[in-house]
Amino acid sequence: MKLVVVGDALLDVDVEGTVDRLCPDAPAPVLDVVAEHPRAGGAALAATMAARDGVDVTLVSALSDDSDGERLRSLVGVPGVFGHVDSVPVKTRLRSAGTSLARMDRGGSSTPPRVTDDMLDVVLSADVVLASDYGRGLLRDERLRSVLTRVPVVWDPHPRGPAPVPGARLVTPNLSEATAFSGTSDPDEAARTLLANWQARAVVVTMGGDGAVLHCGGTPIAVPAPAVAVADPCGAGDRFAVTAAVRLAGGAAPDDAVADAVAAAAEFLARGGVSGMRAPLPSTVDEVRRRGGVVVATGGCFDVLHTGHVRMLAAARALGDCLVVCLNSDQSVRRLKGEGRPVNRQEERIEVLRALESVDDVIVFGEDTPENVLGRLRPDVWVKGGDYTAELLPENAVVRRWGGRTVVVPYHRGRSTTEILARRG
Repeated sequence: MKLVVVGDALLDVDVEGTVDRLCPDAPAPVLDVVAEHPRAGGAALAATMAARDGVDVTLVSALSDDSDGERLRSLVGVPGVFGHVDSVPVKTRLRSAGTSLARMDRGGSSTPPRVTDDMLDVVLSADVVLASDYGRGLLRDERLRSVLTRVPVVWDPHPRGPAPVPGARLVTPNLSEATAFSGTSDPDEAARTLLANWQARAVVVTMGGDGAVLHCGGTPIAVPAPAVAVADPCGAGDRFAVTAAVRLAGGAAPDDAVADAVAAAAEFLARGGVSGMRAPLPSTVDEVRRRGGVVVATGGCFDVLHTGHVRMLAAARALGDCLVVCLNSDQSVRRLKGEGRPVNRQEERIEVLRALESVDDVIVFGEDTPENVLGRLRPDVWVKGGDYTAELLPENAVVRRWGGRTVVVPYHRGRSTTEILARRG
């Protein structure tokens, strides 16, 4: 079964820290930042969930060419076909002890995303489509909407978005959204009204801990939810919609699909919601930490691998029990090195690095500097090769937050990608 998730992709960032004092000029908490956790949000989060379930999934969305767009691209761990948007929305939560203190939103294009023929072709190839609307305009495109009437669709709506296309297999508003669309807060009446207004085959109104109400045209079906302690409800709607879409595509009846989706959302929340979804560390790193070993990390472009790289990586690996290379993405290399770089694409650079005996794993990051990926990995030792002073490196302050240290290993003069390419020219 092939699932296509189409909709607005967002960049979500959790900035986590501790609070033990107030601002001197206002009764506002001071957050001492410990780590920053970026993740794919919106339709990209739904696609990520499906991929982790083992589903063959493709994301159809729109990304920008700026640093936020590149950062989001590096976090999307599924195949994708992307149009262009001027700016991706970025939602940043400030959190402490599992609680959100505030949220800051920025970005988002003022012009509609551009839909390409390739995007339409991928949608038409799907066995089922999940339309994940976050109110940013992609699902208003008339060509896209026309194509969506020709494939089985589960539609997860947004109050700022358009109505679902007629004939949707299932539409999944939460109670707040259903109220905004229907004008009534009664879930049974809202489901009945929206079923008619949207010309859908089924509408389910989700109500968090109160379960869901499904309407397929006859008597509404109430689906109870398991009792769970909810620390972070973010992402539960995406979890619900993904499960319902996959189950319907597999031949389940709407009531069975909704029951499974309610259970999946409850389990997702019980495991910590999106906080529990953070990209797992490589299994080697987990194992090293379990036995009390030392995790070493280094970073760079590693475009044309040469002896200087190999010697530096071997020296870094000798400082601990595993070595993770934080690798600049292709667009990050291009920004740093200019047009014509990288010489070797990201996938090729990863393959070569992983083939080295000294390298245990590789993590790609899309920013110009590795501070964010370091916050996720939290290595015991951060290694740089070159004529640096460890104390002056910007990464040093980041690594020190969790008690790590920065080490500089010898730089082999005369061996650099730039010089190799100059000699070749």
